[in-house]
Amino acid sequence: MNRHQMWGGRFTTGPADAMRLLNDSLPVDVRLWPHDIRASKAWVLALTRAGVLTETERSELTDGLDRVHRRMADGAARGAEDEDVHTLVERLLFEEIGDLAGKLHTGRSRNDQVSTDLRLWCREALNQLSREVAGLGLVLVEQAVKGEGVIMPGYTHAQQAQPVRWSFVLLAHAWPLTRDLERLAGVRTRVDVLPLGSGALAGSGVDVDRRLLQQELGFTGITGNALDATGDRDYVADVLFAVAMIATHLSRLGAELVTYSSTEYGFIRVSDQFSTGSSLMPQKRNPDAFELARGKAASVLGDLTRVLALMHGLPAGYSKDLQDDKRPLFDAVDTVLITLQAMQGAVATIEPRPERMRNAIQPLLLATDLADLMVEGGIPFRQAHGIVGQVVALAEDRGVSLLEVDAGDLERIHQDLPTIMGRMGDAHWAVERRPTPGSTSSASVQAQIGHLQSIFGEF
Repeated sequence: MNRHQMWGGRFTTGPADAMRLLNDSLPVDVRLWPHDIRASKAWVLALTRAGVLTETERSELTDGLDRVHRRMADGAARGAEDEDVHTLVERLLFEEIGDLAGKLHTGRSRNDQVSTDLRLWCREALNQLSREVAGLGLVLVEQAVKGEGVIMPGYTHAQQAQPVRWSFVLLAHAWPLTRDLERLAGVRTRVDVLPLGSGALAGSGVDVDRRLLQQELGFTGITGNALDATGDRDYVADVLFAVAMIATHLSRLGAELVTYSSTEYGFIRVSDQFSTGSSLMPQKRNPDAFELARGKAASVLGDLTRVLALMHGLPAGYSKDLQDDKRPLFDAVDTVLITLQAMQGAVATIEPRPERMRNAIQPLLLATDLADLMVEGGIPFRQAHGIVGQVVALAEDRGVSLLEVDAGDLERIHQDLPTIMGRMGDAHWAVERRPTPGSTSSASVQAQIGHLQSIFGEF
């Protein structure tokens, strides 16, 4: 096959094989082909309105691009040796309509072309990500609805702290997803700016209507400076940061569920569909979906770091370094999309073990409630804190629970303690003592569920 090139007139030889291996990007950027064809059709219209093409030429070019689209959909890229996706599309267009294809690139550079294609791809990716994030959010909320009556230990510093609802813990992992959705929406506003018409760096030599291009391609604005537009990859870093945050939230959720699925905790059972076994130990059931979610975050963070390192130190305008922006972007988005889908299934099929959760609650989790009751009796909190600390130390010394300390010992610490201790309830009582919005009480959890359902349901 003769190698089609979009440049080369001033060269006496073609690139060396090693240079081709270094330079060619088709294996990576081939996935931009639907966007390249869409943007090219819009460019044909703009050239026609600018008087560069006749209506007949516009029709032939548009029909030719449609035929290229069908060929690409049928696998025309398999085995292709073109330099990049833009070259491949142009070569196929030449095969379809002949020399008229040579007019397509009038006034356009691959510099503004690739950024346009990539922004179109990012828009689709952001929409996909938003749907999958919302899907996981709904799964978490559905599990929270089913587990609203289950009480368990709440943890800080990996130590039992206060009793909470199982639903409350699940919702604590759903709320970060709302921030992810907000972040994705914010990124979209910065992605949704059209660079086409910027040329290589100084603007197009053809007086194309960029507002027409904006309308045809559905962008909300156009770039303000051609030199900046062709070298700008801030939007790629923005997408990657949003994706890295999603991956981080998935990692945190996975880490917590790995802990709860362990033999020592036994708070949940992970479905066979989202577990794996050991090649040596027949009894093993490994929560690999959650472990992989934790591990994939490292890969995505590396993709973000790679693009930031790629961008730093570059002058304004396009440099070939920017060709390497797509591999980490595609990898990060692909990784997080499949992880989100797997996590939806894994979370939807976990089986909580309410009895294990309930039995794990230690009376010491009620220490703060005891201090609160003392405050209600007029004792300053800092003093109450110290008094309850003495009770805790005494209980540990006597080898009894907080609620089993002898009344005489309590009275020696503070005269009102036996009476106040008599007002103490159980873990359910403690959970319901927290009336503030956002708390673990039933009313608050139900309010959170309703609010989150409305947010995630929009997608």
